[in-house]
Amino acid sequence: MSIFVDSDTKVIVQGLTGGQGRFHGLRNRDYGTKVVGGVTPGKGGTDVEGIPIFESVEEAVAATGATASFVVVPPRFAAEAVLEAARAGVSFVVCITEFIPAQDEARMYNSLRRDYPGTRLLGPNCPGVISPGQCNIGITSGDIALAGGPVGIVSRSGTLTYQALYDLSQKGVGQTTCVGIGGDPVPGTNFIDCLAAFEADPDTKAVIMIGEIGGSEEERAAEFIREHMTKPVVAYIAGVTAPAGKKMGHAGAIISGSQGTAQAKMKALEEAGVTVAKNPTQAAELMVEIVSKLK
Repeated sequence: MSIFVDSDTKVIVQGLTGGQGRFHGLRNRDYGTKVVGGVTPGKGGTDVEGIPIFESVEEAVAATGATASFVVVPPRFAAEAVLEAARAGVSFVVCITEFIPAQDEARMYNSLRRDYPGTRLLGPNCPGVISPGQCNIGITSGDIALAGGPVGIVSRSGTLTYQALYDLSQKGVGQTTCVGIGGDPVPGTNFIDCLAAFEADPDTKAVIMIGEIGGSEEERAAEFIREHMTKPVVAYIAGVTAPAGKKMGHAGAIISGSQGTAQAKMKALEEAGVTVAKNPTQAAELMVEIVSKLK
């Protein structure tokens, strides 16, 4: 099994006619994802390599039965694009757009939670989700993923998401689903959402969790793991050498005083029974050891 998406998921791409939308949308389709339509106002009735373009998400959903949307639009329009998908009844939205204004993100997040609880947002500013051999929505290369499980991956860092996939695949350890939740301060889907889904998924036997400095999401995840997870978790926290007060990469990766440090996060995870790696390569090595001992 997989979480959030599977081989039957029908996807529309908001922004399919743009450069990034076309590149990644067609790449997802070529992986085997059921990309059934695109949405670009003013270009309805055209197509991109046989994929029909619609004027609105509502029109696209009515015509295709899509349940997922891939948002690839500029920052100033991204929040409204996500809400348009929610209004049309799309249950899963992946938004890779970076540099969405923080106020727009906060309003979008609160609107989704208040008015559209049936819609899950992944992102923004994330690589997306891939269930190897089934569905790929986002910018992750399918070439580095390996179907067959039994490991689930959840990560704040896009680059380290790819490394975790590649390292495991090179060692012959497959993945059920890999979720990049993104590093913005207001993510639509967080660590706990993914950990709970992996815990409930019978095919996921172990989880790699990749965090980074800033915020308290990893500490909250550690508490959830302690209280609810029965499956082994390996974690890596990026930013051990980051100086306090400096933003490192993601908008959410900033240390404030003693809060949000890598050391604090690592300590919380270790106390919750998580195996904490010193570097990304070691995380994969530790997971290989764990998988070798699974029944």
